[in-house]
Amino acid sequence: MALSLALLLGTQAMATDLYLPALPMLARDLSADMPAVQLTMAVFVLAFGLAQLLWGPVADRFGRRPVLRAGVALFALASLGAALARDVSAVVAWRAIQGAGVAAAVVCARAMLRDVFEPHRGAHVMSQALTGLGLIAIAAPIAGGALAAAAGWRSTMALLAAFGAGLLAFVVWRVPETVRARNPQATQASALLVQLGRALAHPAFRAWTLLVCGTYGGLMVFLAGASFVLIDHLGLSAWQCGLAMGSNSVAYVVGTFICRRLLARHGLVGAVQRGAAFTALAGVGLAWTAAATSTPSVWAVLLPQWIYALGHGVHQPCGQAGAVGPFPHAAGVASALTGFMLALTGAAVALWLGQHLSASRPQSYFAALAAMAGLTSLVAWTLVRRNGAAHA
Repeated sequence: MALSLALLLGTQAMATDLYLPALPMLARDLSADMPAVQLTMAVFVLAFGLAQLLWGPVADRFGRRPVLRAGVALFALASLGAALARDVSAVVAWRAIQGAGVAAAVVCARAMLRDVFEPHRGAHVMSQALTGLGLIAIAAPIAGGALAAAAGWRSTMALLAAFGAGLLAFVVWRVPETVRARNPQATQASALLVQLGRALAHPAFRAWTLLVCGTYGGLMVFLAGASFVLIDHLGLSAWQCGLAMGSNSVAYVVGTFICRRLLARHGLVGAVQRGAAFTALAGVGLAWTAAATSTPSVWAVLLPQWIYALGHGVHQPCGQAGAVGPFPHAAGVASALTGFMLALTGAAVALWLGQHLSASRPQSYFAALAAMAGLTSLVAWTLVRRNGAAHA
């Protein structure tokens, strides 16, 4: 199960991290400005979130396997289309389709976790899966930087198409159906609206979802902005940028190991309380960097981000398991709603950076990441502490 979840969740990391070092190259090759390039990220995340609202109920009604097969095939085809695109508008369109395909993989992965495990055990298994995802996230930007330097940005999209084809074969041959009882009313509008209302009204769902939105928002700042800060402002090459971004995933993997230790000793809520200390410390460092200098060093970019990634490695598995925990019979809908809210957060971050980030003044990058760190810590120490254990 942990291997399956890692590969399915890893489609999102592959689709974002692999081509990040190639973004400046894409901009030059297609004569695209910063807002247009950031739109390739924002539209992916937005389509990823909207599609989850569709895939979640469909997966509850028809099962996980049919949705997985359709979504992964769509992702592979869209990746091939992006590799062949001739202008940035076509890349944007194919990225939207990519996002819709990835949504099927991710929403089914979260729902499969709830199909099989109770919340506390699910958080442990999710942390194992996210360790695997972290390994994918380490390799993706490094491979993307090397590919872009050797063969251009299109090669990163071609590799995504190959990854999608391999994942489709794995799903067909190795991933079992985990739904014990399909819900024939899951796709009916009235029943869906009722279930969405129940999720939004549940205090534990709100607390855990706001936590993962905060920590994911900070990750999106890094994903959407770091390559421009590292390459355009600090002068790193594409492969050096890939190494720098891959190092962030190393810290994230360490965070997932810390998560499992904290879960064993302190439980779901207690783990998040302690993980928030990393997040808050990173926020202080980022705020200082934003205020202190207009010419930060590479270490000023990476050190606080590594600390943030340690906290993210705790918050992400706990938050995802906690959000679907109260809904054992509607895990697909709960997972979809969480994913949709994550996507709105990520799209807003990418669009904001497109308007405010520039190579000559990267302070907006540090300020945005510090703000997300502060929000995440505040939610962990207030809403999650009060409501996170309410799984009834």
